[in-house]
Amino acid sequence: MEIRKLYKFENAHIVRGCTSRRCSESIHGHSYKVELIFSSDYLDAGQMVYDFGLTKLTIKELIDSFDHAITLWSGDDPQYLADMKKWSRRWVELPVSPSAEQYARVILLIVDKVLQNTETVNQEKDVIISHVIVHETDTGYAKASRKDAFSEAMGRIDLEKIKFSDGVREEWSDPDIWEKLLRGHKIVNPKKI
Repeated sequence: MEIRKLYKFENAHIVRGCTSRRCSESIHGHSYKVELIFSSDYLDAGQMVYDFGLTKLTIKELIDSFDHAITLWSGDDPQYLADMKKWSRRWVELPVSPSAEQYARVILLIVDKVLQNTETVNQEKDVIISHVIVHETDTGYAKASRKDAFSEAMGRIDLEKIKFSDGVREEWSDPDIWEKLLRGHKIVNPKKI
């Protein structure tokens, strides 16, 4: 069975190397809609795949990191990166260019990392993030599957190379949560939220 959770955020970026000059040469923004598709062959004690309330914790905070931020590609010009970090309090640096396709892959991997490191308390079983759909505009989106997210052909995404600014991290309930997740620190879902 599949369930869907929708998130929204406002973000700015440049997608270097793409065909359109507006997109590849100018900072511009989008009102993103992100659909997370979770699946499991089992239901928990509440007869749900995964309680939507649980997605309001770490998953929401990490996706919200992109809201009112600029997303940077670590392979961009070093002076541009330094200037953007100097003048923007909220930024996220990715090891891939911030296209809708790469956002979908990155977000799937981030949510997968959260699920891998979550100790459940309500008999949730084998819950996975199966797809992420990133709507960049009202007329266009990118959809990534688990196969896409882990694809060597599309380029491996090293989660260790994702960086969140201090301005983003200080808004998290735990400013060190990303490092803890990368080290395999377990998150315990509360019994009641």
